[in-house]
Amino acid sequence: MATAQPGIFALGTRSHQHLELDVHPAATPAAIRAALGGLREPRVTAGGTNIVVGFGAELWAALAPVGEQPAGFGSFTAVEGLDGHRAPATQHDLWVWIHGTGPDIVLDTARGVVAALAPVASLALDQSCFVYKDSRDLTGFVDGTANPPIGDAPSVACIPAGRPGAGGSVVITQRWVHDLAAFDRETVPDQQRVIGRTKADSVELEGDDKPPTAHIARVEIHDGDDEVPIFRRSTPFGTVGELGLYFVAFSAEQSRFDRMLAAMFGTSGDGHRDRLLDFTTPGSGSYYFAPSLEALAALDARA
Repeated sequence: MATAQPGIFALGTRSHQHLELDVHPAATPAAIRAALGGLREPRVTAGGTNIVVGFGAELWAALAPVGEQPAGFGSFTAVEGLDGHRAPATQHDLWVWIHGTGPDIVLDTARGVVAALAPVASLALDQSCFVYKDSRDLTGFVDGTANPPIGDAPSVACIPAGRPGAGGSVVITQRWVHDLAAFDRETVPDQQRVIGRTKADSVELEGDDKPPTAHIARVEIHDGDDEVPIFRRSTPFGTVGELGLYFVAFSAEQSRFDRMLAAMFGTSGDGHRDRLLDFTTPGSGSYYFAPSLEALAALDARA
């Protein structure tokens, strides 16, 4: 049975860094595989951090056999939504997520990753993140309340056995920048109607208290009465001048993310869009495939 990359499910780390890279046009598959092998060298792994690696659709198709290509997996495409809101596509080739107990060891590991990949890829996005208080977004609301219990998360996040790409996971990444000044001008009851949960203790609003434009009403996707879950691992980022959320989520199927984005941006056909879009804007958007440990080892063997 294929084994998921353990960093996807490793909890308790408070320092995070996300790297998105573009492969050099002249880089050969053999050279890329060799450079990826460097991610397991001591200069990268000595810090004891968690490392998760994901591949854009075009790169994974070039590196891996047909049996490791997930069904329906493709590059991120822009979403043109209601009221001028849009989700841009900034698809890159590689995504590396590093998380650990402190910013020092995470930074050291990130530098090692970039150095190992430098012969074949250039850094396109570098985002340091952190856990804010008790896993809250910078809006003050708890993030990830609807996540499955960690024991059930692999069944949500990973492609099941017997399917192409088994043990791997489809990943969405988006860098959202918040307008906290505007959000903070709303009263707490109005903020709660934007999100769909109470601010203090993250209890879901019910009935007319939760409008159809509430954030959780748009991002929680259902097939009939059954919710179609995803596994979220988002973390905030920020300076005094710019604050936001690096959204990361894992799923066994890319279509879950496509449906979520359509509901958020108002292209799902019901005439509603996510009210939270009035207070936050995505500046990036990519899909990646985080293959199983066995699939990554097979890349090493082919190198």
